[in-house]
Amino acid sequence: MAANANVQTLRLRARTDEPKPPPKSHHTGILQDQVRRSARAPWTPSFSMAVRLLLLVRVSAAMYSNISDCDEVYNYWEPLHYLDKGYGFQTWETSPKYAIRSWAYILLHFLPARLAGLSGPSKRPAFFATRIFLAVLSTLCEAKFYRTVVEKINLRVGRYLFFMLLFSAGMWNASVAFLPSSFAMYAVTLAYSFALAPPRIADAQRTYSATALFAVGALLGWPFAIALAIPFVFEELFVLGGDRVIQRDRMTWFAARWKRLFTAGALASVVLVPIVLVDSYFYGKLTVTPWNIVSYNIFSDPARGPELYGTESPAFYFLNLALNFNLVLPMALLAIPSLILTYYIDRRRLYTPGAAPVSPDILQSSAYTVMGIRLLPVYIWLGILTAQAHKEERFVFPAYPLICFNAAVTLYLVRGWMEVAYVKVTGSSYQASRTSIFRLTTLSVILYTSLISLTRILALWHYYHAPLSVVFRLETNELPALLNSAGLLLPTSASAPSPIPTPSPSVKKNVPYSEVRKAAQAKEEADRLAEQARAHLDTALVRKMNLTLCIGKEWHRFPGHYLVPDGVDVQFVRGAFEGLVPGKFAPAPATDVFWSRRVGTSRVPEDQNDLNKAEESHYVDVDQCDYMLDLFLPHHTDLDPREPPYAISEAWEKAHCAPFLDAAHSATLTRTVWLPSERWQATNAWGEWCLLRSKGLQQKVKQRVAKAI
Repeated sequence: MAANANVQTLRLRARTDEPKPPPKSHHTGILQDQVRRSARAPWTPSFSMAVRLLLLVRVSAAMYSNISDCDEVYNYWEPLHYLDKGYGFQTWETSPKYAIRSWAYILLHFLPARLAGLSGPSKRPAFFATRIFLAVLSTLCEAKFYRTVVEKINLRVGRYLFFMLLFSAGMWNASVAFLPSSFAMYAVTLAYSFALAPPRIADAQRTYSATALFAVGALLGWPFAIALAIPFVFEELFVLGGDRVIQRDRMTWFAARWKRLFTAGALASVVLVPIVLVDSYFYGKLTVTPWNIVSYNIFSDPARGPELYGTESPAFYFLNLALNFNLVLPMALLAIPSLILTYYIDRRRLYTPGAAPVSPDILQSSAYTVMGIRLLPVYIWLGILTAQAHKEERFVFPAYPLICFNAAVTLYLVRGWMEVAYVKVTGSSYQASRTSIFRLTTLSVILYTSLISLTRILALWHYYHAPLSVVFRLETNELPALLNSAGLLLPTSASAPSPIPTPSPSVKKNVPYSEVRKAAQAKEEADRLAEQARAHLDTALVRKMNLTLCIGKEWHRFPGHYLVPDGVDVQFVRGAFEGLVPGKFAPAPATDVFWSRRVGTSRVPEDQNDLNKAEESHYVDVDQCDYMLDLFLPHHTDLDPREPPYAISEAWEKAHCAPFLDAAHSATLTRTVWLPSERWQATNAWGEWCLLRSKGLQQKVKQRVAKAI
């Protein structure tokens, strides 16, 4: 006892005299769960986890997605290349006479391109660094939007939205596209992450933040994206939202809300000032590019308007969206009808947090009105675009995340109907809380849409990625081998590139895809050693060869000068196309500062027009070409004599070719999605997208080099 009396012990126990804080409720959004309300909150990724997962997919898109729109190359990648390197193609849209492309938007991408260009002589890192920069912007905006949906709408809706965004084929394309409509998509997505909260007099941040972001998206991106702000503006001006107003104070409330919105709009318009300054500097005159875009597309003479570049049927956008979103599209279009049906069969599903009891003296908004306004932008956007004769896929980009949001809401409401039906049939809310039917149903829908989107993404890569792959071989294989054959490239080891690689076998009719791919892989293996010489590809050596790379009928698939080494001149040769192909910017001074490019950007070219009339000075004779980018489709027999099959001509040999889907001779289903099955590919027809080399080029190059030396 004496020994034990000297031993002291400590026991740590929680205090029992203080009440525990109540658990934080996860039922804070407009849409309210009715089954398992007291259960643990459903799993949703945190903001940091969402960023990491989205970034993984978006950076993959930056590295592997195609360039699906020639407007992206010639109106944005080429002007950026001009600012960076001092040369590139110029379209009529960047002529000071018309000025409907913003240099302020293009300049936004200059820093990532220039920083990546410091890594070495290759320009490819600048191309991919710019795309990764876009991927990061998209990721942050999407993650913020998703978390706002979790907090302001519903946890399950947020979870559905996240996976729809993550795996969407449409978002795969749009998130890394160097286009103002993609930038508008970022801004609109971020704006709606503020606009999803019900408007309140006490919540000025919602109004000012959303208004500023809508303005940035419209003024720096694409002006027509402001149409997506119509529901937000209407709600700010006329809908009580989260406010409860006594009847006699209604006019005072209106005055306060209107004053705040117009103040926010006035402040947001300040963003136009730096845009005008930058554009005016590069165009050499006072230029308000957003107004020029609106004026051209809406108020221009029909003979000079956008219809010159093609018109489509009213079904165009719906068919295109069906390819990119599959089941997500019909769910998005059914969002408001589903909301109306929910009002009648599951009315308690919607609730405005903090709503006051119903009183004849107190005015408040219905949760259904508030929710309906959030679903409205998709309908407005598709209605406006469908009414226009000229249609392009990129025009829908700003609404892509909102399409996923509408679909997520529809899926949640349908789940609610199932819960109501189950309780009515079983008479037991407890059984409804224990069954896995609802979870498995929504899971199966998400898995289905995700898998179909993945097969679509794989189809785009397998079927149409050849232009990027083939042009890549020009720098890594062909030019080092050509330099080596001319005696200019001194290998550092015995395993350096061999002379000009052996041509790949021609694609013939009815050849299985596996054989086409196997031939391409064999060619790649034969050229593998040439890649070791890439570090030795010096621009000065390339210039001595005085090479010309030509593009004929495939001018619209040219991936841009960033993927063509310096020292190679890119030209167009005449084909069947009767419209206006791009010209070239005026040569810039031999300096490395981008503001000196004003010499070329402010010059009004005489060989440009807004009538889409061909300009013969933009073409060179095919005899001047050393290399040619061309598509050979063996199944096509009705060839235009102006577009001969260069790939099987005696004057050309294949330097590198990659399979390219012949969509016109392939089955609709198998050309739409890709599956790793020979039977699946059996109905597809294939061509070759080739880099062709003029025969005898080695001797020509040796002669040119001898003269240069």
